[in-house]
Amino acid sequence: MAVMEEQRLRPGGPPHWWRHGPPWWSRTDEEETPGAHWPVVSTALFTAFVLIGSHFSAHNQHGNREALDPYAYTLLGVACGLLLWRKRHPVFVAYGTAVATLAYFAAGYPYGPVFLAVAVSCFSAVVAGHRRAAWASVGLLWAGHALIALWLYRWLPPPGDTASSWGQQLVIATWVVAVVAVSELGRVRREQWAKERAERAQAARRRADAERLRIARELHDVLAHSISVINVQAGVGLALLDTDPEQARTALTTIKAASKEALGEVRQVLDTLRAPGAAPRAPAPGLGRLPELVDQAARAGLTVEVEGSPPRLPPGTDLAAFRIVQEALTNVVRHSGSRNARVRLDHDGDTLRLRIDDDGPATGADAGGSGNGLAGMRERAAALGGTIDAGPRPDGGWRVLAELPLTIKEEDR
Repeated sequence: MAVMEEQRLRPGGPPHWWRHGPPWWSRTDEEETPGAHWPVVSTALFTAFVLIGSHFSAHNQHGNREALDPYAYTLLGVACGLLLWRKRHPVFVAYGTAVATLAYFAAGYPYGPVFLAVAVSCFSAVVAGHRRAAWASVGLLWAGHALIALWLYRWLPPPGDTASSWGQQLVIATWVVAVVAVSELGRVRREQWAKERAERAQAARRRADAERLRIARELHDVLAHSISVINVQAGVGLALLDTDPEQARTALTTIKAASKEALGEVRQVLDTLRAPGAAPRAPAPGLGRLPELVDQAARAGLTVEVEGSPPRLPPGTDLAAFRIVQEALTNVVRHSGSRNARVRLDHDGDTLRLRIDDDGPATGADAGGSGNGLAGMRERAAALGGTIDAGPRPDGGWRVLAELPLTIKEEDR
């Protein structure tokens, strides 16, 4: 959007509408139905122009053509008035303006801007998709004019009129070709604008889908981890409520802290929905918060050993790495009978490696959740050009191995 705006405002560059179409040409064909917008203003202005222009043309051709009379003004009014229906009945208007203009010329009235009515109707018919009708209407006008100017002039007004030269017919033929060419150019540009609008709408839908997927992943990771901790601690609290009230109190304290943190992270995600494009109020979590994650796991009864330290990471990679570790530890709490897990961080020049192990075995119990945790981890890694490998270890337990690039490709920025 910023690039488009820059091009629109750049001095000396093409106008913005040339690439994307003028705002008034954004209506779809479905909107141009009976009851849609009538081109009253443009038709009224065009009619006034034709009437005034024909009046001045009559003065310049006095003595050579018939003087304007009520019948002439009626034909001018009909030719211009038909343009009111050019969006609803373009074929009828194209033929109607050609016939009215031809009748005006056959009556011997002065040449003038009435021929522009045929040009406007032809243009409207072509851009509406009725190309043959538009060509036929201007062809009818040219053929009728040639027939009158070269043969029928003997019996038509004004008296004493002479035959037109072939040079004049060539000029009129050139005018007809120019009208058709401009109309075809307008049709092509309109189709290009419609295609570009469709592509922009499709790109906007893709961005919206990607944003919804991102928010769904964030909410899943936040809620899955926090609810797992709350679920474990609630079970501990219920089991010890009568026999060890102090330990039950500790479990309730853990539930309170976990729910408060979950609410804060959910609020941060939802803020991006309420104010798209606005800067987040709190920084996104990263591997710098790994000690907090270890403490939360400890409150859920899971002992986590961390080996290695994270390098300086781009924000997107940092968030993805944190969420992958968080989801892996959440799965240990949910599905593993082991109360010990190990997180190893390793990196070389351009790759960060995360390894999360537990000793198992799997509990086999229904731990709840959506079952999308591993899929979400893979999507996060794939979005950055990384990989996720998860599966059972040869000596028992489960291992999650993630490889994430430390540099972001230019096209992903």
